Amino acid sequence: MRRIHVGNALSAFGLGFTVPYLYVYVAQVRGLGAMTAGLLLAVFAVAALVVLPLAGRAIVRRGPLPVLLTALVLAAVGALGLGLSATASTALLSASLLGAGQAVMQPALATMIVDCSTTQTRSRAFALQFFLQNLGLGVGGLIGGHLVDTSRAASFTLLFAIEAAMFLLLVAVMATVRMPRAPEIESMTSLDGGTSWKRLLGNRAMVQLCVLGFVLFFACYGQFESGLSAYGVEAAGISTSSLGTALAANTLVIVVAQFAVLKFVERRKRTRVIAAVGLIWAVAWSVAGYAGLGHGSRAMATAAFISTYALFGLGEAMLSPTVAPLVADLAPSGMAGQYNSAFALVKQLALAVGPAIGGPMAASLPAPYIVTFLLFSLGITVLALRLGRLLTPLQNQPSTARSRVVAQGGAPAEPVEPAQARI
Repeated sequence: MRRIHVGNALSAFGLGFTVPYLYVYVAQVRGLGAMTAGLLLAVFAVAALVVLPLAGRAIVRRGPLPVLLTALVLAAVGALGLGLSATASTALLSASLLGAGQAVMQPALATMIVDCSTTQTRSRAFALQFFLQNLGLGVGGLIGGHLVDTSRAASFTLLFAIEAAMFLLLVAVMATVRMPRAPEIESMTSLDGGTSWKRLLGNRAMVQLCVLGFVLFFACYGQFESGLSAYGVEAAGISTSSLGTALAANTLVIVVAQFAVLKFVERRKRTRVIAAVGLIWAVAWSVAGYAGLGHGSRAMATAAFISTYALFGLGEAMLSPTVAPLVADLAPSGMAGQYNSAFALVKQLALAVGPAIGGPMAASLPAPYIVTFLLFSLGITVLALRLGRLLTPLQNQPSTARSRVVAQGGAPAEPVEPAQARI
């Protein structure tokens, strides 16, 4: 588990070097134009949508570790190729390799966490994963920002080379992992791609969780770097430096609050935690509405906009130990890879659709934009409470297993906490 978490941190650190600067690198530094830069960003989403349906089956058949190592090598080749690309065709090809590798890493690492944890320790494991991912992205982006020079293409090549090196270093680290024996799949027919997808779609709780997941990622993550930032600049008059401060506030809240929030989340039903996140994000959108549509000073608008990102960060910290473990607990024995890949596919769809809708809407219709996503946030609360009716008590609140006591002769017994694996 320690190696897996180191792997999460290294991959996020490498991505942090390049993700904030992709558009500038392609459009300006390489002189390939805004259209090519836009296509390149779209290629990341398309590559993920192509490979994720196949990734789940591969993880079930081969195990998560071989799939992860293949994805890391693919991503390293793509990152290095992107740093050396001087033409649109090579840039797009490299981006497709990097995007495919990145996409497959997520369900593979998530499945490895599932295999190395129990129902009781899983929330803490995924919370630590999310914490390290955000820390790695933040540190990588900070260091990368001091290395880049838009007048020198070589400085960007160095960034992509460092990213590729991080992926290869992760290959070396993960190659030493010895995974626990994977559970037997309930039926050999589960290995058939069509049958496994049919079984997944027949799981009402999983289907509803996927719908909920789409709304979560569409209404929050899909707006961070497109709709919400466009709204802040166009409607609220936020400077680009203040936008950077807002993003930093989001990461800071996640890093600071993650483990304090974890203690709160572990003692409550997962669906009620998700419902609370919907309400918190509704408040965040209301604050954003004040920033852009109110009549306060520029300083007040900036403070409100930064607070919006901070509130989103609080919601994210509550979701990290909740949603991913729930996906794993809904999966039949041996099918965690399939379920993780399906949920990752839903996430990618939301991240592809969100910016396409939110960006233009925020720039041209700021008031309807705020109202629309405020309603989406309230929809998260409704969907979460409905999902709670489909879950077993243990799926919805794993902590109940810790205090479950069998009374002897009708007499109450003192609850005993079982030993927990340290993550």
